[in-house]
Formats: sequence, C-alpha cells, structure tokens
Amino acid sequence: MKIKYLLLLLLALPMMAQDKLFTLEDLNFGGRNYHSLRPKNMFLTWWGDQLVQTDVEECNLIDAKTGEKTLLFTLDEMNQWAESDGDIRQVRHLQNVTFPYPDKPLALVGNRRAMLLVDFKAKQVVWQDSISGQQANDWSSASKATAYVEDNQLFVVDGEGQNHQLSTDGSREIVYGQSVHRDEFGITKGTFWSPDGQRLAFYRMDQSMVTDYPQVEIPSLPRAGGEDSRMAEMQPDKYPMAGGKTHDVTVGVYDLRTQKTVYLQTSPSREGQEEAVYFTNISWSPDSKLVFIQELNRDQNDCRLVSYDAATGERLAELYRETSEKYVEPLHPIRFLPWDSSLFIIQSQRDGYNHLYLYNIKGEQVKQLTSGPWVVKEVLGFNEKQKSIIIASNEKHPLQRNLYAVDVQTGKRTPLDNGEGVHRGVLSSSGALLYDKWQNPTTPNNIDVTTIAKKPKTTQLLEAPDPWADYQQPDYLSGTIKAADGVTDLYWRMVKPHDFDPAKKYPTVVYVYGGPHAHNVEASWHWASRSWETYIAQKGYIVFILDNRGSEFRGRDFEQATFRQLGQVEMQDQMKGVDFLCTLPYVDMNRLGVHGWSYGGFMTISLMTNYPDVFKVGVAGGPVIDWHWYEVMYGERYMDTPQKNPEGYAKTSLISKAKNLKGKLQIIIGYNDPTVVPQHALSFLKACVEAGTQPDFFVYPGEGHNMAGHSSVHLHERITQYFEDYLK
Repeated sequence: MKIKYLLLLLLALPMMAQDKLFTLEDLNFGGRNYHSLRPKNMFLTWWGDQLVQTDVEECNLIDAKTGEKTLLFTLDEMNQWAESDGDIRQVRHLQNVTFPYPDKPLALVGNRRAMLLVDFKAKQVVWQDSISGQQANDWSSASKATAYVEDNQLFVVDGEGQNHQLSTDGSREIVYGQSVHRDEFGITKGTFWSPDGQRLAFYRMDQSMVTDYPQVEIPSLPRAGGEDSRMAEMQPDKYPMAGGKTHDVTVGVYDLRTQKTVYLQTSPSREGQEEAVYFTNISWSPDSKLVFIQELNRDQNDCRLVSYDAATGERLAELYRETSEKYVEPLHPIRFLPWDSSLFIIQSQRDGYNHLYLYNIKGEQVKQLTSGPWVVKEVLGFNEKQKSIIIASNEKHPLQRNLYAVDVQTGKRTPLDNGEGVHRGVLSSSGALLYDKWQNPTTPNNIDVTTIAKKPKTTQLLEAPDPWADYQQPDYLSGTIKAADGVTDLYWRMVKPHDFDPAKKYPTVVYVYGGPHAHNVEASWHWASRSWETYIAQKGYIVFILDNRGSEFRGRDFEQATFRQLGQVEMQDQMKGVDFLCTLPYVDMNRLGVHGWSYGGFMTISLMTNYPDVFKVGVAGGPVIDWHWYEVMYGERYMDTPQKNPEGYAKTSLISKAKNLKGKLQIIIGYNDPTVVPQHALSFLKACVEAGTQPDFFVYPGEGHNMAGHSSVHLHERITQYFEDYLK
C-alpha cells in the first residue's frame, strides 16, 4: 500500500507543479524571486581570441570547439594577489573582469576604491589606479591613463600616476567630460581616448543659459536622535524645452605629452545657414592625429562629417554631408577599416533604410556596402583575416535580428547564425570568433560560439531550459494587420490566459508605446512579451500590442511618417488594431483598456481622449502632455519648434482634450522625473479640474522616469489593481 501511495504521489507532483501561478515577485524586475525565474545565462568575455566565462567566484577559459572549461583563476586568488586587507582593495566579484590585452595575461578588475591590473600568471598586481568618488571615468588600455570627473572638474591621471587637472570652472552650469545633448544622437559619455592613449577628446557643456526646472527632493521622516531635516529641498534640473534656449557645447583635446588643451574650432559659418549646435559621434583616426565629429544644425536636417587637427584644433575638411526635408539623425561614429587606415564606414538612412557606406579619407564615396528593404541594426566589428564587417540586421525578417559577415570587396553577406530568432553577438579581438546569445519565440536562451570563415562553424555552449516550466503559462501569439494607409504591414503580439476558452468574452488591454527608437514585437522568447503581460493574462485578461508606424527598424519612411504631428498617425494605426480586435469573438469590446508608459503614456491619454467611447479604462505612466514642455533635441527633431509648427503643437496637445475624458484614467508619475517633468501630468490635472473631468493620480516620491528596485513591483501591482477594479 505504501509503495502504491508513493507512486500515485510521484505521478501527481508534475501536475501540481504545473498548476503554479506567478506573482509579481516572480515576474517583475525588482521582485524577490525575479532572478530565479529568468532563463539560464552565462557571463562571457574575450581575452583576445580566447573565450572566458566570468562568474562571481571564478574565471574559466572555454574551448570554442568543444565547450570544455579550464580554470583560469578564482576570486580568492585574485584577492590574495592583490594583498587584500578586506576593505580598501578587496575585489567583490569577477563578473565584470575584462582582459584588455589580447597577448598578455592581464585582467582588469575594480573595487570600490581602485582599478587593478593583475598579472594572473605572475600572480601579482602590476598597476593600479586609486581613484574614487568619480562622476565619470574612462581608462585607456594603450597608455593606462584615466580621465575622470570629480567635484565637477575634469582630471587625467597618466600611466605613471601623475594627476593633471584639466578644468577649474566646472560646476552644474559648466559640465566637463560627461554626456551632452541629453543623451540624444547615440551619446552616452563625454570622454574619448585616441587609439594611442596620448590624447583625450572631451565635451565641455555650458548650460548656464538653460532654465532650471524646479525639482523638489522630499526628505524622509527624521530619525530619533538624528538631524532634523524636515524641509523639502530644491534639486533643480537643467531642462531646455522645445523652442527655448539650449546649451552650448565645445570639444577640447588634451595632450598627455605637452600637458596642454586645445579646443576644436567648430561652428563655422555655413553659407549663411544656421550654425551647428549638436556635436555628435566623436571618433579618432587610427594614427591619433585627427578628430571627426558629425555636426548637426538645430533644425536637425543638415548633418556634416568634419575633420579636425587634434594638435591645433584647426578645422580641416568637410568629408560628408547629408540633408533631409524632415530630419537626419546621426547615431553612429565612423569606423576605420583595421586593414586600411584610409577607408572608413559610415551609416546612413539616405536610401530609405539604414545601411553601410565605404568612404576614403578624402571624403569620396567608394561604394555602398549594403542595400535592400531592411536595416543594419548594429556593426559588431571586423574580421581582419577575411576583410569583412560583422553586422546584425533584420534582412531575414522585420522581427528578427541575424548576424552576417559582409565582404568589403564584393559586398557578399555570409550568414553567421541559424537564420531564426533574435541574435546578439560579441566579437573576439581579431573578429575570428563570436559568441552569440539568441532566442526565438519558444527558446528562452541559447549560447553558441561561431568560427567566422567562408563556411562558419558553430559550437553550442548553452541550451537554457524553460524557467517557467512548472507554471501555468499564457499563450503568446503574433501576426500582422495593415496600417491605416492600407498598405504597410504592422506586427502585433497577443497574450491569452493559460485557460483560454474561445467561447468566452475577455476584458482586453491594449499595451502601447508607439514612439521612436523602440519596438515591442520581435521574434525573441514569447515574442518579447513583458512580464506584466503574463501576470495580467493570468488574471483573465487578453493583452494586445501593436507596433505602429513611427517605431524603429522599419526604414526611414516608416519612422518619419509621424513628423510634425506626433501621436496622430500612431493613433490611426492603433485604431486599426482595435478594428482587428472587433473581429475576434472572444474580445469583449465593452471592456477595452489601454496602458503605456512615457511615450506610451502620451498615447494612452491620446487614445482615451480622442476615442472616449472606445476605451473604458486607461493607465498612463510618465505621460507627455504637451510637446511644448519636452526637451529641445528630441522634441524639435520630430515636431520642429513651436514657432515653426504651431498647428502641430496645438493639434497634439492633450490639454485641450481634457474635457473629452469619459472612462476611468489613472496617471502615475515619478515625483522627480527628469525626462518627462511633472509639469506635464500636473497641467493635465489642472485642465481636468477646469473641465470637470475626473482622472485618478498617483505619485512615487523620489523616483525618476521609471520606478527602480522593488518600487517597480508596487507600481505594477497598482496598474493591475486599477484594471481589476474598473475593467473586469
């Protein structure tokens, strides 16, 4: 009897396990169980052409042909070699270790107070840089010099440990060595070392003329016996609004050998046109003598690639120019061919899709390297032996991301993966190998290593099991509908409850983003479904997501269809999605909701107020309300200035639409949002008061544009509960 009972119990266990339901602690970033339910992964990096797995406790070499591992060193050994005293120099983990020299056994590791270069064969620290408390830092492997910003001043510590102060007037008004132009145009940092490590190009941004937005920091309750700091404090942001004054940026070059700084002689007159104001995509010539900048006028419709003498700052030549009736958006610095320092590649959408063009140092086009109705998503690097460029593109399918080697001589593209799903590759030092982390709609995570050759060879390192195998999982579907123009294909994703019954009618939530530089639907795991969609589907909802015109990776005309009228074409396409939902008998059109964040918050309120009889409930997070109040760089690119496009600004503003609100709407913001400042939501609330409409409002004190950590769990529970209260 006992054996029979045990067998019955064992047979029942899988069924019981598969009945498990998700919580937000399981699904949501910041949740207590989030990391245990993510697909299995490996932390990898390259040491030259040798693959290394980096983990918390150890680093292992991985044989690219067999996948076999060999221990390289451990965390305990690293701290022993560093003669750790447990406080100042202790290395906490090895996940972020790098190997900057392909032919030397040197590992670069960091801790709270220093950067260490460790010879793991000689078992000793050979160099360290004890810089702490920086606002920014940038290390050169060529010279071992470090540029850093501390107390708003820019410094360089050379390879011998000598500290050089490059600025004295740094402040929140005068910003050195940090990202400028509000991180637009692909800018993520403010210092750029030359290939030989002897010169540093850096940004200087004067934003004294830019208006302060009055952010307020709310204090925590005073602790017993502690300092009484009950008063809220001003912590203003410099925020240049569309049509207003913007900051002034210049580019300096510091020479380690002469210890002198020169500033590039930018912004010359342009045949009577407006001077350039955006200095983007800084790059160096291979010999470290020239600096290249893609300079953009304020209208963002005239971009020029200009070269400068790094020693004198003299403007030398204009190598390339691109203009547009709408806008040009430079996002990638030029890259020189490793085997020919006279040739470089530049990326452009000028033929309608983002492609690669080969130019010589004189500014003459040699050839167009890629072409077709698809986009190059990324240049991973170069294979020097094959003289090829390794790219990621969606040539195979608009929802995919696949890897190719492009022969510079012939333009022939050699596939480097299995041709399905979404692949993210990282090249080895020479470009002879790459590791490839990839997914498809039913594959959580696979990792392959590929040898790049005429006939590439692949070794599988990891096939991750489904981390949700024990849970009740929704159905994830994808398909296409036609856009409002009747011609363009739009891709959608749908998430249905795990116990879906086609005979029932379900409340349905349209999740929307809809803006530039983003997409929601792709051929990765679960069609790139967000974890909240799984959670609310589990509660008996259908979720529908559509990538409208204006979203990314579909070509210039697709992206620029929204020019000067943000939200209008997007709404037309989203309503085509609603028309599609109307054809599905299991969608309850009397219980239709909408939710989005940031641009999606703007779209949510736009849909709620322009189609008040369609959407019953909406949740809008961090919404743009009026583009007058958004930043110069992004706002003017897509809308022009308010002075030049008053009709467009008036048409897209939601202030005048507040009177149209009929359904239940909850607006949620971070109280200290530096991206979509609180003025947007507050102004809409004021308009609703005047119009007599009744939105709900929730604020996260101390949070920015997105909720961080465990606050994100609270946020998504609040979003869910709002639909539970008013839509179900």
